[in-house]
Amino acid sequence: MATKSGVRISLNLARRFIGFWSEYTKSRIGVFGLIIMLSFIAVSAPAPYLTTYSIKASEGNIYEVLKAPSSKHLLGTDELGRDMLTLVVYGGRISLLVGFLATIIAGVLGTLVGSVSGYFGGWVDDLLMRINDIFLVIPGLPLMIVLSALLGRGIWNIIFVIGILSWSGTCRVIRSQVMSVKEKSFIESARAAGAGDTWILTRHILPNVLPLIVAQMVVQVGGAVLSESALSFLGLGDPTHISWGMILHYAFSCGALSSGYWWYLLPPGICVALVVLAFSFMGYSLDRIINPRIRAR
Repeated sequence: MATKSGVRISLNLARRFIGFWSEYTKSRIGVFGLIIMLSFIAVSAPAPYLTTYSIKASEGNIYEVLKAPSSKHLLGTDELGRDMLTLVVYGGRISLLVGFLATIIAGVLGTLVGSVSGYFGGWVDDLLMRINDIFLVIPGLPLMIVLSALLGRGIWNIIFVIGILSWSGTCRVIRSQVMSVKEKSFIESARAAGAGDTWILTRHILPNVLPLIVAQMVVQVGGAVLSESALSFLGLGDPTHISWGMILHYAFSCGALSSGYWWYLLPPGICVALVVLAFSFMGYSLDRIINPRIRAR
């Protein structure tokens, strides 16, 4: 019986995934965003195997400092003589890593607070929402700058700072959805059957709001990448790791803008813009699938 039940669950999940994928592929911008995202991951993840150049400052070529793009260096070189294409490829690993991990932290925290607040209501809801309001009112970037400066220049510090300051929007959305779901008849039936609050939250409510959580997190990845780039550009990034934001920081530090070294500025800037655009497209497409009112337009 257990085997048959497991097979039925697997078949049901497979059907739901096929149905979801069929709806998702109807959105051209969603597919476009997915292709861009997968392309960046496919190029950045195996970076050490795709290039023979080094990103170490000590291994730069002093005879090829700030060279324009050529057949040898397709995107030119930086002020240390390092290959720019290699820096951009390696930078994608850190930028995407920060984006994904910070989004996971924000998603888990926002989902936890929003679910508890929406389900229990009363003074619990009032307390948690006042805390959430504080995070919503305070400007995000200035607070990130302050916390990053206090905690120090480290990649894990940046992930932590972005994560704990990006959960408030997700919290509001999840709270409203949980408040709607908990009024459904099947929740009342579960309570009548003797189910506890934890069981109802984890087995009945969260599965119903999971698609919304995923859609929120997809959009937030682009915002996290942009936040990391901003912090690194301002000099608060980790100098031991190359990211797109750190490349832009080094470019402005050596006067690339005033000197016309466009190849030092455009590639990382375009990469950040494309990643943010890709996740925005994907989030919009997921929202259309999840929200029937948007899909009907």
